[in-house]
Amino acid sequence: MPKPSLKDAILDAGLKVMFRTGYHGTSVRDVTGAAGAPQGSFTNHFRSKEVFASEVLDRYFETTRGLVAEALDDTSLTPRARLRRYLDIITGRLEADGYGRGCLIGDLSLEASASSEMLRARLAEIFAEWRAPFAACIRDAQTRREIASDFAPEELADFLLASWQGAILRMKVDRNPNALERFKTIAFQTVFRELT
Repeated sequence: MPKPSLKDAILDAGLKVMFRTGYHGTSVRDVTGAAGAPQGSFTNHFRSKEVFASEVLDRYFETTRGLVAEALDDTSLTPRARLRRYLDIITGRLEADGYGRGCLIGDLSLEASASSEMLRARLAEIFAEWRAPFAACIRDAQTRREIASDFAPEELADFLLASWQGAILRMKVDRNPNALERFKTIAFQTVFRELT
């Protein structure tokens, strides 16, 4: 009878460890220890730390996709309110973590994209995919004249994601929500201002 796969346990542990110690600070020993798995299990499932980190990132992004859908697919809200809802959902999750843990996509963008072409390329794909539902929501808001059409929806979506990631980084430094709330206030009074 074959042994049960420990791949999911290793990925789950890797996500927690990578959030705590980063890509470069995470060792195979750290991950397998947290998973309660022998080190050989790691190499049975992942040919390199890069491949492992890419799969951890994909697992994290799957959750992110769900949060995006929860906010942006809620047609009971206006498109502009859906954008705000997404930021509020993320703020709530960050608050639950004591403002000490940010976004793994942003963290790995800072830490690993310079040292791993594979992870840099995967992160670029994630940002492109992540941008699409925001651009669609912004386009809808512009069509309904809720948001000004001064910029293309894709440009505004890129601005939203990049600036939000910056606010999350600042939040981690300050260990409070001030940067997040400041971003929301300024963004929705200027860039995503409601047309009258």
